[in-house]
This record gives sequence, C-alpha cells and structure tokens, in this order.
Amino acid sequence: MVTSPSVPRLVVAAPSSGSGKTTVTTGLMAALTARGLTVSPHKVGPDYIDPGYHALATGRTGRNLDSYLCGPELIGPLFLHGARGCDIAVVEGVMGLYDGAAGEGELASTAQVAKLLRAPVVLVVDASSQSRSVAALVHGFVSWDPEVRIGGVILNKVASDRHEELLREALEHVGVPVLGVVRRAPEVGTPSRHLGLVPVAERRAAALDAVAAMAARVAAGCDLEALLALARGAGPLSAPVWDAGTALADAAPADAAPAPDGTGADGVPGAPTVAVAGGPAFTFSYAEQSELLTAAGAVVVPFDPLRDEALPDGTRGLVVGGGFPEVYAAELSANEPLRAAVAALALGGAPVAAECAGLLYLCRELDGRPLCGVLDASARMSERLTLGYRDAVAVTDSVLAAAGTRMRGHEFHRTVVEPGAGAAPAWGLRGPGRRVEGFVRRGVHASYVHTHWAARPETARRFVAGCRAP
Repeated sequence: MVTSPSVPRLVVAAPSSGSGKTTVTTGLMAALTARGLTVSPHKVGPDYIDPGYHALATGRTGRNLDSYLCGPELIGPLFLHGARGCDIAVVEGVMGLYDGAAGEGELASTAQVAKLLRAPVVLVVDASSQSRSVAALVHGFVSWDPEVRIGGVILNKVASDRHEELLREALEHVGVPVLGVVRRAPEVGTPSRHLGLVPVAERRAAALDAVAAMAARVAAGCDLEALLALARGAGPLSAPVWDAGTALADAAPADAAPAPDGTGADGVPGAPTVAVAGGPAFTFSYAEQSELLTAAGAVVVPFDPLRDEALPDGTRGLVVGGGFPEVYAAELSANEPLRAAVAALALGGAPVAAECAGLLYLCRELDGRPLCGVLDASARMSERLTLGYRDAVAVTDSVLAAAGTRMRGHEFHRTVVEPGAGAAPAWGLRGPGRRVEGFVRRGVHASYVHTHWAARPETARRFVAGCRAP
C-alpha cells in the first residue's frame, strides 16, 4: 500500500431512501464547484442515473463505489482514481446509511464505504413529520456503529422558523452539529419514471436548471465552511491509486492476448475500434469500462443508436450497455440501417457485449417493434421490477469470460425477455432462485446482468483480443 495525499472528503447519507440525499448531495457538489473548487463526485452502489446529475454539477465524470461488485479492496483505489487533482470529494450514499446487500451484513452499505474511505458522514434527515423525535433518530444512527463517524446533520424539508428551532433544540442533547437546514419546497425538476430519475442525457437543459436550483437551496441553507472543515479533517487514505493499465498488467492473462508489438492474431497493426453505444437510450455504463478497453489497446468510439445510421468506421467490436430502449423503441426500430449494421457485425462473429438494454436491442422485437434480430428472443415491458445483486458464474466460454469464471453483478429492469436464456446461456446465477440466463452466440455475450469490469480487468483484454482475431 502507498499513502496518497489527503483528499478532503464527505459521505452524504440518510436514514432511508427518499430523505433527499440526492438533492442535497448534487446541490452541495454544485455549490462547492461554484466557489471555484474542483469537486470529485462519487455514488455508493450500482446506480447509473445519480452520477449523471453529479457530473452535471461538477463538470467531472461521476463514478460509482460498489463493494459488492468490485470488492471492498477496490473502494479506496477507485475513489482515489476519480479524485485525482481534486480539492474535495463528495460521495452520495445509497438507501439508508446501514442498508447493504441483502443477507450480507454491512457489505455494499454506505456505512461500509465510509469506513473504507475513513470519511466523515453527513446525515440528511427528512424532518417533515417530526420535531423532538429527530434527536432519538440521530442518536440511534450515531451510536449503532462507533466506527462510522457522523460529523453533522442536514435537516431537510423543514417547515418554518419555529420548526427549525424545535429541531435544533432537540439535537443539542445528541452532540451532533446541525450543518444545514433546507426548507420544504416543491421538487426541483427531477422527474422520475419506472427505474428512478430520468437520466441527464434525456433532459439536459431541464437538468441544468434542476441542478442550479439544488445548488441555490444548499448554498442558502447549509454552512459550506463547516462542511469543508469537516471534509478536510478526514486525514490520509492509505491505498494505491487505481489505474487501468496497472490493473490490466496485474490481472490474469486473457486466453488470446494480443502480441507485444500491438499486432493481433491476423497480423493487422494498430488498435481495433470498439464502438460503444450512448445517447439518451443507452446511458448506463461505468467509466472504468472504456478506460480498461483503451488500456487493453482499443480505440473507443461512442455512437448514438437513435441518430447514427452506421457504426463507426472500422468497428471490430461493439459494447451496448444499459439504459431505456423501451422508452425509445419506436426510434430505435425506425433506424433500420443501423439495425442491419449491428446484425451484420454480430452475425459475422465480431465481439459484442450487451447488458440489459443492450440485450433488448439485440432481440427480434421489443413490445412488438422490430429490433436487431441477433437473438432468437423477444422482449416486452412488465409490471414486475427485477432488482438485486447477482452472484454469477459464466456457463459458456465467451468474449468476456471463460466458462467457470465467477463475477458479481446487478439486475435492474422492468422488462422480460422470452426465452430468458439461449441454448448456450451467459451466466448461472447462484443463491436463492438460482437459474441460468442470457445468451452466448458466436461473438455475442448478452445478459440482463450489469457487471463492473474493474473487478475483473482481464475481461477488457479478452474482449479486445477477440476484436483483433481474424
């Protein structure tokens, strides 16, 4: 381990979901950025949408810290990677402070991440239906785990001056300072739908207005100097700084790694082009995936399946991550030239990694609208939410993993694919409700399971090696 320079840092948590931590966190990031500070934004857990708002607030890539997907040992390194060159880091928690992976104790909880980062916690409390009871609530959270340092409270949804007075008076007996009071107000323009907030990519102008409103509320109601002082008291963090190239060098070798001179098995020099789907329909990805692909020797080129009628020139591999294709099914279906190009690439054996929305895009149809037809399966919207962490084992050799490789992932969707698995499934899911799911066909790996490649950097090397193959 190496001791990195101290990065001032805060974790913003709450007793439960719905307390307002996204509003407060995003507003705090934007307010600190407006003061001229370089703010590193982070999100605990697998969520893809909140980091988009964080990025808008700070002008930097929002990054996830998930100890279930990546392991506790990578939390510090990934945090330091994102926080390079920053004046302060702000980490938004997930769910309630002590909530984590079901049946796994503190694993993947905000509390665990705060302890791994040695970071003070600011507790955002929805005070809308209480007064003196707030003291008992905060006391319980402070005393539950002595290793979690709750450095202050921000009271949210406070109704009046008198309400604020009662809350502050009650909290005097707990010994936790009140670092902010945010008054009750209408929602600040962050609409939701079936999987949470609407992503920034779908509403950029409105999202900018919403972030500005959040910043104004936090700047008006919170003691920014006290929050900065708390963050600066976090002290040093002893951990190596994650780096994609180093992670690849330390990872297990891929079965078909490229030659040291940069040529592939076909003797073609240069780096293969990997097209990565983006735009409003495909907004779910972890930044480290593209960084690992680049470190493995690929040229990563983004494209928008809603607008681009062709894949990037020279595409040798394709990554289609998560998002909301169900919202854009008509537009995706209408882009027949791109659908044909994707089908031709996949059926020609090129490596294709498709997660969740990507899986739907490769199906014959989604809610009756024709899509790429790479997989002999159809998709439809469902009333049922499928949500949770997954402990997965590769069932079939693929461009991502050799059979038997274990990887942890996450499912989050309101769609159904029928059948749920092909003749050669992608993953076997362990634990309760164990099943096989997903599809492996030629170079295609398609599945509902979202994975974080930083946990297994060799995935990127194996994928790029497949792109170099004849």
